[in-house]
Amino acid sequence: MPIRTIPKSYRNVTGVAASTKSVGAAQFESPLERDFIALLEFSPDVVRYEVQPVTIDWTDSQGQARHYTPDILVEFIPKLQHPPWLCEVKYRSTLQKEWPELRPRFRQSIRYAKAQGWRFHLVSEVEIRTPLLANVRFLQPYRERSVPDTSITIILQALSQQPEGTVTELLNALSSDLYQQAELLPAVWHLVANFRIGVDLNSPLNMDSSLWSLQ
Repeated sequence: MPIRTIPKSYRNVTGVAASTKSVGAAQFESPLERDFIALLEFSPDVVRYEVQPVTIDWTDSQGQARHYTPDILVEFIPKLQHPPWLCEVKYRSTLQKEWPELRPRFRQSIRYAKAQGWRFHLVSEVEIRTPLLANVRFLQPYRERSVPDTSITIILQALSQQPEGTVTELLNALSSDLYQQAELLPAVWHLVANFRIGVDLNSPLNMDSSLWSLQ
């Protein structure tokens, strides 16, 4: 369970994200942390994560007691054989401005993570706010959306016969009726969001995005 509860703040964006993978509440204390959590929730490689999982204690060179709580511990699916990540989520501007204060904390985090068999990672907006995040925001509503089984069946059958093509090409293969295509499109995004249809999630999604069968 998280070491501490993140308090409400009138200066920062704080809250609790909806979660199926978080150990305890998926609390965040910045928009960047919220976005990182969205990526973790969506990723098929992440099995669980924990916000503010540990507090690291040490004594500095002046003999003063120091404490630091990293943001998130991320655990991956076993088949990847990937060590957990102990992550600190910070804007690049904050890292530059507060580096002298942050550097000793990160050194201790690296040592602590290594002792646990983990890896320490600094994660900034450069790694988080990418086309992948935009795609996750777009696809998330489709993930739990109810779609007819018949739509799923005909889409997967069409892809089995034509293993790769654009979204537009797939819809044209399914029907020449524009209204029926519009009814089928949410089912296509539902299958993409649930990793039953392949797509390049690191490029912006649109009607010209290439899809391929994962069956």
